[in-house]
Amino acid sequence: MKLHRTFAIGDIHGGLKALEQVLERIQIQENDHFIFLGDYVDGWSESAQVIQYLINFSEKYNCVFIKGNHDVWCEKWLKSGATNDAWLMHGGKDTLESYNGFSEQEKQKHLEFFQDMKIYFIDHNNRLFLHAGFTSMHGVEKEVFKKSFYTDRTLWEMALAMDKRIKEDSELYPNRLKHYNEIYIGHTPTTRFSSTLPMQAINVWNVDTGAAFTGKISAINLDTKAVVQSDEVQQLYANEKGRNPKLYNETK
Repeated sequence: MKLHRTFAIGDIHGGLKALEQVLERIQIQENDHFIFLGDYVDGWSESAQVIQYLINFSEKYNCVFIKGNHDVWCEKWLKSGATNDAWLMHGGKDTLESYNGFSEQEKQKHLEFFQDMKIYFIDHNNRLFLHAGFTSMHGVEKEVFKKSFYTDRTLWEMALAMDKRIKEDSELYPNRLKHYNEIYIGHTPTTRFSSTLPMQAINVWNVDTGAAFTGKISAINLDTKAVVQSDEVQQLYANEKGRNPKLYNETK
């Protein structure tokens, strides 16, 4: 039996052209697996189109979809029509506009897609996938604050602070990280740390390479760690502003 490849794909933020580009550059094989790390919407002008594309894509390929904080906002709107100022300021307005022309039946299918997303996923190699992080030293199963799965930044901040300073057998090694062989996240753009590529700190891999702003969409092969990227998304949407980096804050 031919072994399959598995890719983790970082934040997309409505950049359908970049998503199609990175998947084309992967040169997809029939038995490939894909784990999407969340934030499919809010930013560029094709959020609704991204969701429709992913629904269709998942009918052909083995996919896991993780829920991001922007996806939570969009799900609430699809369910109840509710919006909030934070969401509208951070890409929600463009997402609402992208749904012009979609029928109520289509919106219902998108809502079901959001509702079926996972807040975390652990594979058979004990690799953890989630959008942002978690706070419990006992692992995700013991997390009290479920919102952490798509909002927490302390996991990545801790990994960065401790990276290269400790060994795995050190008594200082963070308990949060001991439960999993590897952890894959998005949420905090690596471009904030002057990197256009996914970053590794201890056993945490950050695959959000700033597609919502000035960066690219990235896919990483989990076994080889080879990275495939789109062009800078802003180049593919030359007449749009995306999410203005000057507006960036902890609500991202």
